Amino acid sequence: MPLPEAILLHPIQTPAKVRLGVPGSKSITNRALILAALSHGTRTLEGALWSEDTQVMVDCLRKIGFEINISEDSSDEANRRIQVHGSGGRLPSQACLSKPLDLHVGNAGTAARFLLAMTCLGHGQYRLSGVDRMHERPQKELIMALRELGYQIVSENGNLPAIVHGQGPRPGRSCTVSMRESSQFASALLLSAKAGGWDINTPLEQSEHAPYVEMTRSMIESFPQNEGAACQIEPDASGGSYFWAIKHLMSKHGNNPSENIQITHWPQTDWQIDTEFPKFLPLPPQISREQDLGDSIMTSIVMAPWSFHSTTFSELGRLRVQECERVKALKTELTKCGAQVEEHGDTLKIHPGRLHGASIDTYNDHRMAMCFAVVGTQIPGIVIKNPACVKKTFPNFFQKLASPAPEGLSMKICNASTGELLSPNDLIA
Repeated sequence: MPLPEAILLHPIQTPAKVRLGVPGSKSITNRALILAALSHGTRTLEGALWSEDTQVMVDCLRKIGFEINISEDSSDEANRRIQVHGSGGRLPSQACLSKPLDLHVGNAGTAARFLLAMTCLGHGQYRLSGVDRMHERPQKELIMALRELGYQIVSENGNLPAIVHGQGPRPGRSCTVSMRESSQFASALLLSAKAGGWDINTPLEQSEHAPYVEMTRSMIESFPQNEGAACQIEPDASGGSYFWAIKHLMSKHGNNPSENIQITHWPQTDWQIDTEFPKFLPLPPQISREQDLGDSIMTSIVMAPWSFHSTTFSELGRLRVQECERVKALKTELTKCGAQVEEHGDTLKIHPGRLHGASIDTYNDHRMAMCFAVVGTQIPGIVIKNPACVKKTFPNFFQKLASPAPEGLSMKICNASTGELLSPNDLIA
């Protein structure tokens, strides 16, 4: 049964001891899928996230011609075991010269950018398109870099839809790619660089702090080289930030001893910048999107009204060109809840204060839905519209909130229209 159009959240009561698990990282899963496809022979991804963004990537790779097998994974209901039969750096010949092979990427930025670079290695035409919002998201600097490598990319405005004329590897070619709007541009090129024989450069001033590019480089270096080997996908740190936030807010106000909520299997590597999130609790006076946190800065932003001091969130420009215009969306929805929010350029300053319930527009953005669910664990009257949008990266998020201890937080979640109490199984997106 699909999730209702809107759900009403009831604040969490003091729960018993719980151990909350987090599904696999979307960023790592989609990088690993590209690396496995370009490897020689079979690779198996263990603990891989199975969500809208990773399913889109798998669907596109299968359409290109890769053989991919999916099986259950006991580590989490939203995880899968994915076996990829690699082609040794060559794309299967599914595209044709007369008519492009259509690849639909939804609103998955990683799929769009990684596949733009990868399809250049094929021979034939590939047409990449997505949802309307994906067609607004920036691609121009990646397309310019691919053209610098000698590939023909047809795009009316530097965005999707775009047609890639695959010409195979071009050894010895080099390019410089800007990461001003997205570091995924550099990651896309690096993932296919070995197979393409490319030399990839980035502006020095943009390379000093580019954690997602460092993740890509680390994965390329450590990805298993032996045929038949397994790659373990670590849990998603951005997704885990919501549980850390709930734990902190409940402990902060004396509602729950901090040891009662445990987040299990927290990543042990430094690949994901958002593994740093617990170190920013309690919130410091200033947090930067470029220097401190990745997407989990959105979690920090919705926590700010509970702080004892005003909090400034800076360098938020990239949030404006993601799944929605996130700076505007966060300000709008927090203001609905009674928060005092100031916007100056790409900075938000949020003052402490009491919040109240509101009907939250999620802008079809998974992180907006999950961030304001954190608010709903603390105050009554929060209604989340289009809760199913969490399927993009965390399809069982609301199930984990509603499941009884020790696997969940025993939160009461109702159909906002009928008042019907929803079971955990009703809450899978």
